[in-house]
Amino acid sequence: MTAINTKLVPGNFFKWIFHIVLWGVWIGLPIVNAGDNEKYRQFMITLIPVSLTHIPLFLFNSEWLIPKVFRKRGLTTYLIGLLALIGIFAILQLFMKEWIMPETLMRRRWNVYWAVIPAIFVTAISTGYGFILYLMDQEQAKAEEKQEKLKSELSFLRSQISPHFIFNVLNSIVYLIRSKSDQAESVTIKLSDLMRYMLYSSGEEQVPLSKELEYLKNYIDLQRIRFEEDVDIHFALSGRAEMQFIEPMLLIPFVENAFKHGVGMIVDPVIDIRITVDGEGLNFWVKNKKAAEEPAEKEESSGIGLPNVLRRLELLYPDLHEVSIKEEGDWFLTELKIQFSTEKKELYSLIG
Repeated sequence: MTAINTKLVPGNFFKWIFHIVLWGVWIGLPIVNAGDNEKYRQFMITLIPVSLTHIPLFLFNSEWLIPKVFRKRGLTTYLIGLLALIGIFAILQLFMKEWIMPETLMRRRWNVYWAVIPAIFVTAISTGYGFILYLMDQEQAKAEEKQEKLKSELSFLRSQISPHFIFNVLNSIVYLIRSKSDQAESVTIKLSDLMRYMLYSSGEEQVPLSKELEYLKNYIDLQRIRFEEDVDIHFALSGRAEMQFIEPMLLIPFVENAFKHGVGMIVDPVIDIRITVDGEGLNFWVKNKKAAEEPAEKEESSGIGLPNVLRRLELLYPDLHEVSIKEEGDWFLTELKIQFSTEKKELYSLIG
């Protein structure tokens, strides 16, 4: 997905509006203030070419001196360049006024005054304007750097999902082959469907929630085939998921964890999975019986799934999700709530 920075267009628009208003007032206000004084109005109209020289002065300072000289060479060099810029444009305006209307020596002194003061005034405005843009650029650069770090971390977390998933499902097939089950072939076919989704959808930023839930259901069906009557597996889904989207393979680690720790040395193992979808969000509930004491080999191999998905939730759904993982007697219970938000789509477009 191509990233689109929607801030750029409004930013350019307001810059154009700012310059149109500023120079319209700067050039037009003295003419309007002339009122009925036709001689003064004609005088100000004659000086329009002089007033127009303030535009390059403004732009030189705000668009070149501040972002280039100040950023790279520091305040001292910038101030020297700024004073030189004011001097150059003041002299330019002085010569333009002398050329437009020759004056007496006394009027020439006033021309020097009215060449320097407007240049300083315009420079002050452009300095404030330029430093505001400079600070905004700094903030945008920090935001983009943060987004790049976010994108890199998400890519790393996604890269961990596939090997972990394949490892668990291949264990299921190995079990069926060793037990010479007739279902090994059908499970392999079902696995191919799961891997197709994993390969072609897990690279997407978002997928339809209905596809993610179908993928989850296929995984549970595979586990039903594997364990047959040995494990009591319940799966309940309510609500409509067609109009919602979610990051792919976000729910499967919780289910994998239930099967990893909810079967084996457990009397009458039970895996209970419930999902409710409404217009505001998703409620995901996984419950499994747990062993009195966790085998060491399971503990060592369980460090990828849950930490991974919890970190992804923190990055992708800040303030939009709740996770509860707790033990209640002989049961291990996981609850996840995700709130759907239009802001999520903007986040995906930024990191895409």
